Amino acid sequence: MPPPKDVVKIAIQMVGAIPQLIELQQTKPLASVLKDVCDAWSLPNAEHYALQYADGRQTYITESNRGEIKNGSILRLTTSPDQEAERLYNGIRSNNVDVKTDSLKKLASLSQDVTFAQEFINRNGLKLIFCIVEEGNDSGEILAHTLKAFMELMEHDFVSWETLSAAFIKKIVSYVNMNAMDASVQQLSLSILENMVPSSRLLFDLVKKEVTVDRLLTHLQVTNAQLQLKAMALLIALLLAATDSERRDMMEYLREKNIRQFIHKNIIHSPEPLGDEMAHYLYVLQSVSLNLYDRRMRTSMDPYSQEQRELLQSLRQAAFESESEAPTSNFSTERRRSLCAKEFRKLGFTNNSNPAEDLRRAPPGLLALDNMLYFSRHTPNAYSRFILENSSREDKHECPFARSSIQLTLILCEILHIGEPCSETAQAFYPMFFGQDHFFEELFCICIQLVNKTWKEMRATQEDFDKVLQVVREQITRTLSLKPTSLELFKTRVNALNYSEILKLRQTERLHQEETLAVPVLELRERLKPELLELIRQQRLLRLCEGTLFRKISSRRRQDKLWYCRLSPNHKVLHYGDVEEGVQSPPIESLTEKIPVADMKALLIGKECPHTKEKSSGKQNKDVLELAFSIVYDVEEYCLNFVAPTRYEFCLWTDGLNVLLGKEMTSERMQTDLDVLLSMELKLRLLDIENISIPDTPPPVPKPPSNLNFCYDFSHAEQ
Repeated sequence: MPPPKDVVKIAIQMVGAIPQLIELQQTKPLASVLKDVCDAWSLPNAEHYALQYADGRQTYITESNRGEIKNGSILRLTTSPDQEAERLYNGIRSNNVDVKTDSLKKLASLSQDVTFAQEFINRNGLKLIFCIVEEGNDSGEILAHTLKAFMELMEHDFVSWETLSAAFIKKIVSYVNMNAMDASVQQLSLSILENMVPSSRLLFDLVKKEVTVDRLLTHLQVTNAQLQLKAMALLIALLLAATDSERRDMMEYLREKNIRQFIHKNIIHSPEPLGDEMAHYLYVLQSVSLNLYDRRMRTSMDPYSQEQRELLQSLRQAAFESESEAPTSNFSTERRRSLCAKEFRKLGFTNNSNPAEDLRRAPPGLLALDNMLYFSRHTPNAYSRFILENSSREDKHECPFARSSIQLTLILCEILHIGEPCSETAQAFYPMFFGQDHFFEELFCICIQLVNKTWKEMRATQEDFDKVLQVVREQITRTLSLKPTSLELFKTRVNALNYSEILKLRQTERLHQEETLAVPVLELRERLKPELLELIRQQRLLRLCEGTLFRKISSRRRQDKLWYCRLSPNHKVLHYGDVEEGVQSPPIESLTEKIPVADMKALLIGKECPHTKEKSSGKQNKDVLELAFSIVYDVEEYCLNFVAPTRYEFCLWTDGLNVLLGKEMTSERMQTDLDVLLSMELKLRLLDIENISIPDTPPPVPKPPSNLNFCYDFSHAEQ
């Protein structure tokens, strides 16, 4: 007979005593349970004790979290949080350096527990920490433990960052600005400032004023990877919290300091592999930089603006400079207007008499004009060649420069996600972005020449405009997917991917699709599916056995804390637990938390997850929703919440968990993998009938012969 739902069988340990095996009644008050445990070991003052998990984070057991205790859990009898908080509070005030150091070290560890943190803060413990920092008498290990404890205490949001004193903040800033300072202290100080920046405008202004961009760049140039990472984190926090004008000024200053070239050389191409956190910060830096074009992209051209009209005229004059040298002053106004209209038509504007009308559409708005001007000024030979070459073609076959530029600018904005908010989890950045100052403009210069090249290859006319730009979009996206490391490499690869290559790729894909649509082939696909689906299921379970590193994400900031989850080799238990930065694949024994697969009830994804509902503060981040999933387990229906590092990992984990739950795999990755495997298997099976058309219906089976006399009788041969 199974035990009642409100009873769990657990073990309780105590140093120097034989462990107790008890049946914990969840309806019984925790104080009574503690008294029974203390009485069994003849311990007085049961109120001075508490229970905590023996493994993992060693969280204190309270009335609010006792429901999470599972059958087979191992607890430990220890000093109660209020007694421990009092002891550490007195230890930190001690004049004995060793006692003080040990107390701060223990405080940094215990402060991760919300119950202990509340008790310590209630004793005005933060004031002690402020005094240690503000007085400045301690350094090295003591200071590092103090700052670590402060970070952990603030993590629980009991105290607002805005309550910090000016003296405390100045001390933290001074640790960052000092040259001769312990690296661990500087890392913690940078993390504290990173947390302060998004908390309030006042704190942002203070940090921005006291910690200069130059100082952060100095930290970026050190060999200590963790210090480099924390400096980048603070720089990104400042950029995200800044106003548009402040962000623009900061990015301009970073450009002057050649930050991109430094990142390209010393971080992206560093001998050490790039971590997920740094990859995310580089993605954000790229996104923030590209989003500076958003304002121009969304601004329509004002036909009454003298400045903008002059820019248009300069574009015309750069193309027809030799012709413009003729003394137009002798021409009548009507003649000059007619000449300008003719030249604007040669430039490829649809509205010859008023080309500003072509730039009224936003996006791409004035950004298209900026790109055309950049192309004409920085590559004048290529610009003149483009215009003159098309001016000499027949009207139908000329490639319209202006119209192409406007559409190409829009395509590049869509491909590079200009104007879209930064993702909290994305890590996809283009290495070549950091190798070039004017990346967007230079990319446009390469791609507009690609438009002209593709136009000629397609022998296009004006009616084919959309088709040409569709091919160009495909050329750009296919080349970008290869992640070229420089614009030169991008230029080489995109030009190699000419129209004939695109046609071959399309034809291959189409033929593959056609040959797999024949009725006999479709029947064969259906027969192969079960075997290949089983193969995918096994692969998903193997991936879960390898495990994945997940990040904890709070509503306030991207967390540094990591945890790992993996499936046991026998597929019966999910093991998980917190891990330190840099740990790639922790042994299963070190993951102390467990969930039996038999206890798993359901899989939730996206908006159904409790951790996405908690954070739905008006503007829910789309990326987190796409990567979030939760496991509902146990009779009490607890949830283990995940945010996958990538969409690929999300698909693998949701598929694997569905397999464990006995459900169908539903991710898009499963369909992709199945298509690839089916394609390979079908090609192998159909090799013998290559170049033979497969009929839709099987050939008729011939009638049996009237007699079987044609069979050879082997018995006569033997005689």
